[in-house]
Amino acid sequence: MTIVIATGNRYKFNELVDLLALPGIEWRSLSDFPDTTPAEESGLTYAANAIRKARAVSIATGLLALADDSGIEVDVLGGKPGIHSARFAGEHGDDAANNAKMLKSLRAIKPIRRTARYRCVLALCDGKKVLAVTEGVWEGRIAEEPKGTGGFGYDPLFYLPTRKKTAGQISPALKQRISHRSQAALRMKAHLRRLTATVQKSSQKPPAKRRPRKEPAT
Repeated sequence: MTIVIATGNRYKFNELVDLLALPGIEWRSLSDFPDTTPAEESGLTYAANAIRKARAVSIATGLLALADDSGIEVDVLGGKPGIHSARFAGEHGDDAANNAKMLKSLRAIKPIRRTARYRCVLALCDGKKVLAVTEGVWEGRIAEEPKGTGGFGYDPLFYLPTRKKTAGQISPALKQRISHRSQAALRMKAHLRRLTATVQKSSQKPPAKRRPRKEPAT
C-alpha cells in the first residue's frame, strides 16, 4: 500500500515517516509528484486544512494521501498565530522572520504569561473520502530568545518548563516521543494498522469459485 504525504517539506516528511512507519506501507512525498499542486490552506481550522490538502493530493495521484496542518497558539495573543503560523511574518515558511515577529509581539510580556501550545491535526483521505482525522497538542511557553538548532519552525522559541530546554535543544528521539505531531501520529498509526490489516486480509481471500457452465439443451 502506498500513501503520499502531502508535503514538500523534507523535515516534516522524514519526521512523519519515522513516526508512522509500518510494514506494508510505502511512503511518498509531493516531491515524487512534481506536477501535483498542493491545495491552498484556506480552511478556518487545522482539520479543514489537513482534509483539504489530503483530498487534493489523493485525487491528483490516485493514491491514499495523508496531510497535516499544525501551528503554534499563544494565549496572550488570543491563540494566534494558529493556522497562520507558517506565514505569521508574511512569507510562507520563513522561520527566521516568523520567530523574529513572535519575539517582537511578546517583548513586553513576562515569561510566566508566555504560555503556548503546538497543535497538529493529521487527515488521511482516499479521494474525497475522509478515512481518519487525529490531533495532538504539546504545551509549553515562548522563550525570550531562541535556543538550540534542532527541529524547525518555532522550535528554538518553544520552551518546555519540565525539560528546562526549548524544542530546538532536545534530541530528535525525545521530540518524537512527546511532540504534538508524535501524539497525532500515534493516534493515526492505530487507524493505519487497521487499514493495512484489512488490505492484507482481502488480498489473502481465495478467488471465488466459478459455477460450472450449463450446456445448452439440444
